[in-house]
Amino acid sequence: MPVKIKFLGGVRTVTGSSHLISTDKSEILLDAGLFQGHRNDFYDINTTFSYNPRKLNAMLLSHAHIDHSGNIPSLLKKGMRCKIYTTAATRDLCKLMLEDSGKIQEEDIRYVNKINRRLGLPLRKALYNRKEARHAAKRFHPVPYSQKTCVANNVFATFYDAGHILGSSIIVLDIKDGVQSIRLGYAVDLGRRNLPLLNDPFIPTGLDYLIIESTYGGRVRPPIEEAKIKLKEVILRTIERKGKILIPAFTLERTQEVVYFLSELFKDKSLPFIPVYVDSPLATDITDVFKYHLDYLNQETRQHISQGQSPFEFLNLSYIRDQKESKTLNNDRRPMIIIAGCGMCESGRIVHHIKNNIEDSRNTILVVGYMAKNTLGKRIVEKTPFVRIFGIEYQLNAEVVVINSFSGHADKNELTDFITQSLPLKRIFLVHGDMEQTQPLFENLSQICQNVYIPAKDEEVLLE
Repeated sequence: MPVKIKFLGGVRTVTGSSHLISTDKSEILLDAGLFQGHRNDFYDINTTFSYNPRKLNAMLLSHAHIDHSGNIPSLLKKGMRCKIYTTAATRDLCKLMLEDSGKIQEEDIRYVNKINRRLGLPLRKALYNRKEARHAAKRFHPVPYSQKTCVANNVFATFYDAGHILGSSIIVLDIKDGVQSIRLGYAVDLGRRNLPLLNDPFIPTGLDYLIIESTYGGRVRPPIEEAKIKLKEVILRTIERKGKILIPAFTLERTQEVVYFLSELFKDKSLPFIPVYVDSPLATDITDVFKYHLDYLNQETRQHISQGQSPFEFLNLSYIRDQKESKTLNNDRRPMIIIAGCGMCESGRIVHHIKNNIEDSRNTILVVGYMAKNTLGKRIVEKTPFVRIFGIEYQLNAEVVVINSFSGHADKNELTDFITQSLPLKRIFLVHGDMEQTQPLFENLSQICQNVYIPAKDEEVLLE
């Protein structure tokens, strides 16, 4: 049987990444991302598999983001019993992320069923709960970067630093197909150069095939250094008004990046001494994982930490777990910075902080991440005059600032440069991108090489 790739998810969209590699002796799954969309699609897609999870010989996980790891508990419920190979940092982050995902689904389904009972509609089940998410941890098998590991019959995997988030990986598969060998690279998601905390992405060579993301394939992002400059400007302007800076931030990586830049600004005395609060138990736990896995951070960060200058610990920084302590911040009128999840303002403590501060023109809501359509975060970004929070309308008087420099994804130029340095390649598969981003990258790359391809969902491709 020849080697085949089946593109199960995360194609022509940015959610639910998953791809199946089949040989005559093995089946290997690359990622098991959670598809995120309308509730019916969410449940149907995440519980329906076009392969038998029981027959998987190995799963390889690129990183801990839920759109790449979040459906692992569903696979286990369907009978998957193979090892999940990934880095130690990804394993530890996934323990937190999957359990939090289970908690969110429990809470969501409780709310939905409350309405369904009232309307006489059938009750729903959660995709998985916290307890089922915890079981996934038993399947993780950590491997270090650059170590070639036999993961299935005639299939060897090597993980390299992707520079996207802590522990993220570019996975290279060496597959023996009879007398022939195939070398496949998987770079989904790919980081940027010069990101704080992280190393630059490793660029593998000698590949036959490459599967690569296209999230920002049609866009050039401002340099990450611009984020620090704009962050300083926004904070100084708000402090002058004696206001608060509210930063909705994703708990994994974005929170730690913002804290890193703030530590630099306070160390340089570029900002006056005001309190900074990371108001999220999950973000606090994730930051602890960063502190534990120092070997995944770049040399500059490790050197600062060895000199007692950890970017995750400075005098005016506090991590808040207790809900009562979180609520006291709303009665504290001092200028301060509050970083809280969730990144799109749909749930979590940030919603309460926005509710209590959105109508005060002295305050600033600082957006540092992507806001999807139909979310509170998107309505704030669009500066809708009145926004509804917990069923009550609030006037948007606070200043709204968006810093686009923050991004852990390679842009059009960085993707093109990465691919160019990986040439020659028999074929390049563009995944993990909406078509308005994937198509421009396809057109750009087609001028360099003629073997670029955009697969469709559930399409199977033969590797020769």
